[in-house]
Amino acid sequence: MLEKVIEILQGIREDVDYTTETALIDDGVLDSFDVVGLVSELNDEFDVEINVDNLTPANFNSAESICELIERLQEEE
Repeated sequence: MLEKVIEILQGIREDVDYTTETALIDDGVLDSFDVVGLVSELNDEFDVEINVDNLTPANFNSAESICELIERLQEEE
């Protein structure tokens, strides 16, 4: 899953090392438009529904935290 999340992230901003970055939101690496596109792609790719309550920096600051969010959402279904 991590590889696919990184692939999606690279499609949004290819100039970032997503394997080491841990502050994508806090440091402004991804802006709100990037997050909207990211959420749409994640919803489609992983068959989850990321809603407004999930849109916190903690859930999107790294590829790992995004994977953890997806796993939680998949378990809830």
